[in-house]
Amino acid sequence: MKYQDINIANYNYSLPEDKIAKYPLARRDSSRLLIYRQGAISEGRFDQLPSYLPERSLLVFNNTRVIHARLLFRKPTGARIEIFCLEPVVPADYALNFQQTKQCSWHCLVGNLKKWKGGTLQQTVRINDDSIVFSAKLTASNEDTHIVSFSWNHPSYTFAELLEAAGKLPIPPYLHRETEASDLQTYQTVYSKIKGSVAAPTAGLHFTPEVLEALKANNIAIEEITLHVGAGTFQPVKSEKIGEHKMHTEFFSVRRNVIQHLLDNLGNIVAVGTTSVRTLESLYYIGASLAGNPDANFDELAVKQWIPYESLHESMTPAESLRHILIYLDNKRLDTLIASTQIIIVPGYHFKMVQGMITNFHQPQSTLLLLVSAFVEGRWKEIYDFALTHGFRFLSYGDSSLLFSGSQ
Repeated sequence: MKYQDINIANYNYSLPEDKIAKYPLARRDSSRLLIYRQGAISEGRFDQLPSYLPERSLLVFNNTRVIHARLLFRKPTGARIEIFCLEPVVPADYALNFQQTKQCSWHCLVGNLKKWKGGTLQQTVRINDDSIVFSAKLTASNEDTHIVSFSWNHPSYTFAELLEAAGKLPIPPYLHRETEASDLQTYQTVYSKIKGSVAAPTAGLHFTPEVLEALKANNIAIEEITLHVGAGTFQPVKSEKIGEHKMHTEFFSVRRNVIQHLLDNLGNIVAVGTTSVRTLESLYYIGASLAGNPDANFDELAVKQWIPYESLHESMTPAESLRHILIYLDNKRLDTLIASTQIIIVPGYHFKMVQGMITNFHQPQSTLLLLVSAFVEGRWKEIYDFALTHGFRFLSYGDSSLLFSGSQ
């Protein structure tokens, strides 16, 4: 069967509402941990994670930080307009955009769009003792998203500061509740650094400084990549066949020294979260592309949705692929690889980079569940049945799993 012909209905399961964790546990690392290794399922507690990892493992974390992406404006008529910032347009670079002190623009989702037919929306934002007039203007639209231009009248403050003050942290819609003060802490990983995500890489929410110290004490190496998680992470698969589903694009960056460390530790890589998995696997295809196009520009470094299923990429080893990236960075005198990925990982995919994965329990009929199924060679159902019958908590604030492929 062709990959595109996979029927999403085969990846459905019953998820009772009471299995969805609406809030995290009081202590992050006290969550339960399901372990899947060589076909066997067992359970432990997350603070015991270091003892379940093979010696010489390299854990790869996504250090992205969730931004206050939900902005609420009101028209003079009282109509409420919600603007959900997705990714920057001008400047397109996240860091540069957040540093702007006058204006910038973003791709956005707009709620109650029919009430916003034109004109500029405004609100007054208080930062310290200053009142700032914060404005939003709709400048362009396409099928799903809109470009919104933001401006403000106080150049002492950056757009990052405006978002922090005016916006709300966007918790997942399936929690069916408003963002609360506690979420400002609990919906960020303890190692989050680089602002840009509109959803947390939730596998990392279980880590505490104590677990990180225990990993170091057990000689488990740690590296970080950055992938800014987009709203598409919650996008359900609406088509019957997965080939008709369009994956969202996400931007990521990986430092040169991290790529070298990955090369030195091939065969021992454990990804923390599906975002790290997608980034690491995308590296393979970027390296394979650079082998035939060593002077590729940014657009040519993009990993398209179905590239992994083209046979021409199967002959290169992961080590060769990573070396091509290192050569590219050296030739360009770059310290960091910046690229984008639309990769979809479905059953039948052959993993190139990742031997272990830490991940939460995902929604039925989601691309993330397809990824898990691919990683455990189709045995997702027995893993999820175990979790459901043994009282595990599901989704973003739920419990965790440690999955190994093959003979790991």
